Amino acid sequence: MSKIEMTGQKKLVLISGRAYPELAEQVAEELGAELVPTDARTFANGELYARFDESVRGSDAFVIQSHTNPINEWVMEQLIMVDALKRASAKRITVVAPFYPYSRQDKKGRGREPISARLIADLFKTAGADRIMSVDLHAPQIQGFFDGPLDHLFAMPVLIDHFEKHLNRDDLTVVSPDMGRVRVADVWSDRLGAPLAIIHKRRDPSVANQASVHGIVGDVKDRWCLMVDDMIDTGGTITKAAGALKAAGAKGVTIAATHAIFSGKAPEYLSQEFIDQVVVTDTLPVPPEKRFEKLTVLSIAPLIAKAIHEVFEDGSVTSMFEGAA
Repeated sequence: MSKIEMTGQKKLVLISGRAYPELAEQVAEELGAELVPTDARTFANGELYARFDESVRGSDAFVIQSHTNPINEWVMEQLIMVDALKRASAKRITVVAPFYPYSRQDKKGRGREPISARLIADLFKTAGADRIMSVDLHAPQIQGFFDGPLDHLFAMPVLIDHFEKHLNRDDLTVVSPDMGRVRVADVWSDRLGAPLAIIHKRRDPSVANQASVHGIVGDVKDRWCLMVDDMIDTGGTITKAAGALKAAGAKGVTIAATHAIFSGKAPEYLSQEFIDQVVVTDTLPVPPEKRFEKLTVLSIAPLIAKAIHEVFEDGSVTSMFEGAA
């Protein structure tokens, strides 16, 4: 069976895009379900096509897609799958996007700029989505961009559980890599019972993926620093921050992030000697060529599966994250 039969013939169906089927398969396994067989193709001219091989009428459908490179193709595929579900009379459609696409374009920093994160929400709504589920949004206001429920999941419990087992140190300091992540880092600080330090950095709005470190607020000398962020893209900025911590006398540097985008030379940057460990989740695929000795990848599938179960059973997603940011 590719659906779970519940009382009153309530049906849950899981559908996977082609970006990262392994994650969808892990989620299905956690739920004790199977993915709906899907005929998804790319035509010679680049157009996408999707059709489900069994009925989804009256179902509670969850479309799982990880928006990795080529991100535009996978966004379009998920939109097409949502449209197909709507036209096939699914009762409720939830977009499961562990990494919300275009999340860094959440506001206008300069004139004549788009707010692409809002556009993505509008596209999903127009396609027929009733709900969106995502992990660690880059900006909390994205929750208000979608005209409907948006379940904001937090990877912090997954990461903190790992560090409580493997980084239980009396000399630990939690570090926010910039002012924008202070609130999240402060929650980490409380949970781990560790002091907080903040890196002050400055970005050039005309240059993507680059920032310079201008100072550190807090004592990191002879401390083991745990730097927490929502994503690592090229790795250049967070590598500079790690170097600044070591230059300021830090005993060691561990980097924790939810989304491992790992563009370009990120694995090379993150393998430098002044970084001791990098821990991420698998909201995005981390293929063998992007893995390196200091990297640990934690599974996000149990968290997503639990959230899907709560939504399907009309339970509380919020109760999963009491005390989270």
